[in-house]
Amino acid sequence: MDMLVVGAGEMGRWVARTVDRPVAVTDVDAAVAERAADTLDGIRAVPSDTEETFDVVCLAVPISAVDDAVERYAPRAERAMCDVSGVMEGPVEAMRAALPERERLSMHPLFAASNAPGNVAVVADAPGPVTDDIRADVAAAGNHTFETTVAEHDAAMETVQAGAHTAILAYALAADDVREEFATPVSAALDDLVGTVTGGTPRVYREIQETFEGADCVADAARRVAEAEGDGFDELYREAGAE
Repeated sequence: MDMLVVGAGEMGRWVARTVDRPVAVTDVDAAVAERAADTLDGIRAVPSDTEETFDVVCLAVPISAVDDAVERYAPRAERAMCDVSGVMEGPVEAMRAALPERERLSMHPLFAASNAPGNVAVVADAPGPVTDDIRADVAAAGNHTFETTVAEHDAAMETVQAGAHTAILAYALAADDVREEFATPVSAALDDLVGTVTGGTPRVYREIQETFEGADCVADAARRVAEAEGDGFDELYREAGAE
């Protein structure tokens, strides 16, 4: 069973080296696909307009490009299509429309590829032997896969991605430059998180913020904390600890 991975960036390369099957990669930037093929054993690059077909096509493209990629590459998928774009509603609906008779799987690795293995959220919209094999490959690589729904996943991303990233970036932007000796356990942990978030690619984080709500809730909560006094602050403190 062979696979075409569309998108040869960080996550596309993760897919290519995680699955245990022949893999071809493609990218809108042919040089990126060629570099991926050169650095990954047994991987070959194909043009983005390839007419070749594959048992399964996996889309590892930005959130903003995934719906168009489903339509473009559906004819290249003989048996199944999956995506690792990071959002569920759009890709699942697009795959249902474009591939009604084929297997369909949406996965979200909840980590940067450099931090693999980790948790992988799964919506098995139309499972079958091909997608079952892909999930088995991901699990065999040490990842924990767990099933969810489109609604549960996308709602969770408002907290664990959009909200969390907003809180970390806001702390980084608000913090003064202080001597390292002044660090507390809390501030040191936050500084580490700032490094994790800002060590990525701005476009990835921008698309998360543009796709999922959550930023405004964090801003509103910060305002409540900043304005709270007396018993009001105590109540917020206890509320935060109960979450």
